[in-house]
Amino acid sequence: MLVSVARFGAGTPALALAKATTPPNQAFVCDQNLVELSQTFNRKFPHKLYLLQDFIVDTLPQLEVVRTPAGQLDEETKIRDTDDRPILRAAIMQEQDWEAAGIRRGQMTAD
Repeated sequence: MLVSVARFGAGTPALALAKATTPPNQAFVCDQNLVELSQTFNRKFPHKLYLLQDFIVDTLPQLEVVRTPAGQLDEETKIRDTDDRPILRAAIMQEQDWEAAGIRRGQMTAD
């Protein structure tokens, strides 16, 4: 989701982020989100790093940045992609009401 907002700045992901950062809502990202965002841009879009820089300057002040907690929670096993588990852990530990992520259909397992 963050990659789409950083690259295009419009569309459904941008609208969702705008709503999440508009009071009374408070959005957060964990440090793992920012690492993955940077890695994705460096790997896939090295010629568009200016978009990432603009996104960070414009959007990061509206977000709370939290550390990704160590350890593992039982709820994490519901996500097939192990790379997304630390991000879910951060959301759970922050007691978020909901999480917006680029998790594709079928990546969550049923209880």
